[in-house]
Amino acid sequence: MLNRRDVLKATAASAAGSMLLPGIGRAEEHAAKLGKAEHCIMMWLGGGPAQMDTFDPKRVSKDGLKDPGSAYPAIDTVVPGVQLCEHLPRMAKLMDRCTAVRSLNHDEIDEHAAASYRMHIGRPTSGTVVYPSMGSVIVNQKGSLSEKVPDYVLMGHPSPGRQPGFLGPENGFVYLTDTGSGPKGLSRPPRITDMRQSRREELLASLSKKFEKSHADEAVVQAYLSATKKGFDLAGPEFMSVFELDRESDDVRNAYGEEFGQRCLLARRLIERGTRFVEVSFNLTFVNGTGWDTHQEGQAGQHLLIDSLDKAFSALVADLEKSKLLDKTLIIICGEFGRPASFDSKGGRGHHSKAFSGLLAGGGLSHCGAIGVTDELAQEIVDGPRVSVPDWFATIFSAMGVDPSHELYAGDRPVPITDSGRPIAKLFA
Repeated sequence: MLNRRDVLKATAASAAGSMLLPGIGRAEEHAAKLGKAEHCIMMWLGGGPAQMDTFDPKRVSKDGLKDPGSAYPAIDTVVPGVQLCEHLPRMAKLMDRCTAVRSLNHDEIDEHAAASYRMHIGRPTSGTVVYPSMGSVIVNQKGSLSEKVPDYVLMGHPSPGRQPGFLGPENGFVYLTDTGSGPKGLSRPPRITDMRQSRREELLASLSKKFEKSHADEAVVQAYLSATKKGFDLAGPEFMSVFELDRESDDVRNAYGEEFGQRCLLARRLIERGTRFVEVSFNLTFVNGTGWDTHQEGQAGQHLLIDSLDKAFSALVADLEKSKLLDKTLIIICGEFGRPASFDSKGGRGHHSKAFSGLLAGGGLSHCGAIGVTDELAQEIVDGPRVSVPDWFATIFSAMGVDPSHELYAGDRPVPITDSGRPIAKLFA
């Protein structure tokens, strides 16, 4: 006869089994959906692009002030039924290689830093664990393709959301501010001769060896020394030659456009040499006065930003396709949130995170032009998958061949790569 304790044990075991079976099913599901992309380029539209003015166009506002709606008319794309704003004509011809995810959502609204952190880390800000960025997770899980170039390159603001967190500095980024000369710390000043450089390296090697020996059991120190050695490797000609953009033809450079486009061209040159993850930040606020954070009068010049994005993106896709790298390279376009369809007193837009758009291209995915349907003003998700930030990350990781259910370790603490995210199944059909 079973007593109360036996019944409770049996119930607990049954409950554990019922939780375990779906977990096993999800792991098998994820394993079946893993892609084969080797590189990732993220175009970061910091400030938050308006979804109804870019990837999810709606009816056009009558006055751009009192009447909510899109700022520009929509145009058809090569995918039947999928439209983009009129300032994306080149992208419209490439949408069979892309998917606009129109049903992204989270609950960070008024704080750019918190929302940006969420879209780089995949989780809300935590006071207990310093989580790694998307780029750091990818390079940690995929490993290096070349010792001559960095695995993770950042052309943008080095905010906390871009950091490697508990994965350590060897999974961190190399930070670029100048597309023409490369990192200042890796360029040798003209006054330093080969002999002086050699003596310096010998002295540093001697000191590092002693330091490493005395801190052999300290993982943080070992990671720092490993990152330092990597820095010296990167000072060689293989990496520094990436910045010689003048070796590209005038036609190619002109196709990419101005500074943002040149950053995208540099990203292409980096992945050709083996870089895993490149973030290209489009934060050139002088173009329209506000960048993608189109409050007040910034909205009036938003089309200049969209035009630049259209030009750079289409040139990048064409180049990658020509070199047979498009299926091996996942391109991401996103910001921290979207905008409301209504306007402020000066014709600008506020912040909106209940429904906004990101775009995925290449990467070997089964693209379909667009996923997710919003209401008549792109303010609420009404059909298709509601793509949370963990789902967005799971989709990206899966495309990169990284199991989104895998666990990392912050010391002894297991940390799932995503916060229960599930990849968008349709993209892996």
